[in-house]
Amino acid sequence: MAHIIVLGNEKGGSGKSTTAMHLFTAIAMSGQKTGAIDLDLRQQSFFRYLDNRRQFMARENVKLPMPEQFQLALSDEDSQKAAQTDEETRFADALATLDKTCDFILIDCPGSDSRYARMAHAVADTLITPMNDSLVDFDLLARIDPATGRVLGPSVYAEMVWDARQLRAKAELKPIDWLVLRNRLSTTQARNRRKVGKALQDLSIRIGFRTSPGFSERVIFREMFLNGLTLLDLKKTDRASMTLSNIAARQEVRDLINALDLPDVTVNF
Repeated sequence: MAHIIVLGNEKGGSGKSTTAMHLFTAIAMSGQKTGAIDLDLRQQSFFRYLDNRRQFMARENVKLPMPEQFQLALSDEDSQKAAQTDEETRFADALATLDKTCDFILIDCPGSDSRYARMAHAVADTLITPMNDSLVDFDLLARIDPATGRVLGPSVYAEMVWDARQLRAKAELKPIDWLVLRNRLSTTQARNRRKVGKALQDLSIRIGFRTSPGFSERVIFREMFLNGLTLLDLKKTDRASMTLSNIAARQEVRDLINALDLPDVTVNF
């Protein structure tokens, strides 16, 4: 069975698609075949990133790794019950199709609640929740007392993950390995960083997730989108781009891969 990695939270702009792209490239460099599903059916940021990558390869006559993509769509059934059944069938077919040829399946969820997103969380072997390192984004995981910084209780998203875990337990599947990724870590807002770190530490014990530093705020991440590139492609496509900042950013990707500890995936870059 393919190992299913889901990138999810219910807030946009946290770096899910950028993380998915770098994760896919790292897995490919480890010799594993990857399938990709983009559940943000409106924005399609992950698949747009891959479209840009395909156009770059054609334009520059260079070969880069690509995942096997599966395009899903919303059901056109009239009744809610029929639509739910239809979408469950479509989602199961997508997983079955990719599972035939792929070692990993990457699923990028939208920054909102949806039926497909709930299905994805229920099948996740690994769940990655990128969040900007701020108390605003922390709210997607839990409510916090503004006076004391004490965690008051989980958010609706954390409760949804809990429901997904319950479904997996009933199906006698192994528990979800949940990693909260702290993106855009700031070195200048030390007080806010400590406050977020303390709240995450307390909450991780209560609801069961791990934390890891993610990607810092770097211009290169925004620039690479138009060409569909990742930091792991730069040596092959543009050696002049290997600045000290970009080398440091590649180390962040290495740290993420090591933190995930995925089966048969090693850091080969």
